[in-house]
Amino acid sequence: MGDLIWFGALVLGLWYWWRAKGVKEIATEVIKRHCKEMDVQLLDDSVVLRGYWFKRNAEGRLRAWRAYNFEFTSTGVDRFNGRIVLLGTQVLDVQLEPHRV
Repeated sequence: MGDLIWFGALVLGLWYWWRAKGVKEIATEVIKRHCKEMDVQLLDDSVVLRGYWFKRNAEGRLRAWRAYNFEFTSTGVDRFNGRIVLLGTQVLDVQLEPHRV
């Protein structure tokens, strides 16, 4: 019985990792498009998870709320911070620090 519990925990952990990886890829793609539209450059082509919580969506279903930080530049010299917030796979907000154009 103990082996079955460990196996179930392993499967659950792998499922969570796979799902989190997919959500991070969605966030990265949205940020790349947003940076292109705003005429800024995403630095390091990466986002970093800064917050994780559970919240309800508009239908009342419990979803994972994630906030990712990233860095961008508008001049090629200065680094600025940005943030993207997702509820499940739905993008709720994208914010860029005030920057030079």
